[in-house]
Amino acid sequence: MLGAIGLDERQETAYRALVAAGAAELTDLAHRLALPEADAERVLRRLEQQGLAAQSSARPGRWVAAPPGVALGALLIQQRHELEQAELASALLAEEYRAEASEPAVHDLVEVVTGASAVTQRFHQLQLGAVSEVCALVTGKPIAVTGMENESEERAASRGVSYRVVVEREVLSTPYGILELSAALSRDEQCRVVDRVPTKLVVADGSLAMVPLTVHDAEPAALVVHASGLLESLMGLFEAVWREAMPLRLGEGGGGVREDGAGPDPTDLEILSLLLAGLTDASVAKQLDLGLRTVQRRVKGLMELTGVSTRLQLGWHAYERGWVARAGSGG
Repeated sequence: MLGAIGLDERQETAYRALVAAGAAELTDLAHRLALPEADAERVLRRLEQQGLAAQSSARPGRWVAAPPGVALGALLIQQRHELEQAELASALLAEEYRAEASEPAVHDLVEVVTGASAVTQRFHQLQLGAVSEVCALVTGKPIAVTGMENESEERAASRGVSYRVVVEREVLSTPYGILELSAALSRDEQCRVVDRVPTKLVVADGSLAMVPLTVHDAEPAALVVHASGLLESLMGLFEAVWREAMPLRLGEGGGGVREDGAGPDPTDLEILSLLLAGLTDASVAKQLDLGLRTVQRRVKGLMELTGVSTRLQLGWHAYERGWVARAGSGG
């Protein structure tokens, strides 16, 4: 909890113990912390440097805690000042960067990033730096970051960045595919499905893009593309795939249910969405943890409800009745 002001776990534990006791002998404190006395003394010396503890002048070897309200308050003020200075430096550097990049050289329009760690870091930076929208094409074979590891997506979405994501159908069959997409849809992200996407791609605010350079067996590498004709082409590629993709709907409680209760329930809508995305009855049953007969029974019930005799007609009626979004909606 106190890591934000520069304390590691040992230092925080020692300070808490000292605050609880008010004052303590080195030997006693080392016993409480389960540390050798030499290690405990090093921790206390560090607390002393930060103004959180002091040696008793009356009794050598006895340590006294500084009042938290005063000592921690001073550290917080210092941290705020340092953050303000860093923010100012960041703004100045950004202004300098914009001035230098007003007419960028051709070789500055792209960056080559190599290595799994570097690719992962740049991938997160791109999303965390987004202001309004992130667009992505996703394959079923991640290169450096899986959907479950992409905490930057949740953080960006939580501060109002919108997401438009197209996944290829293989993603729906991966162990965590449905879970990842359900989490994305719960954050009001727009998700669509196609048979195959032409490449992995992520674009932030239409001004910065990232595409892979290597195949799965090679060391991960990616191309980061800044504002340029190439970036416009990549954004055009995304929009073309987006228009052709099938909207995905999962776990939306109550959507499309009629007041008389005779309409499809959320599970029906999930089944419809996955069937329209191209999954078989067996695959739908597996993904939603339902029995195959349950899926088939629900589909039959929907066909009876709409008065159709084929699944193709059912799909058409699902669009007409607003049970699933039309391909052209949502941007």
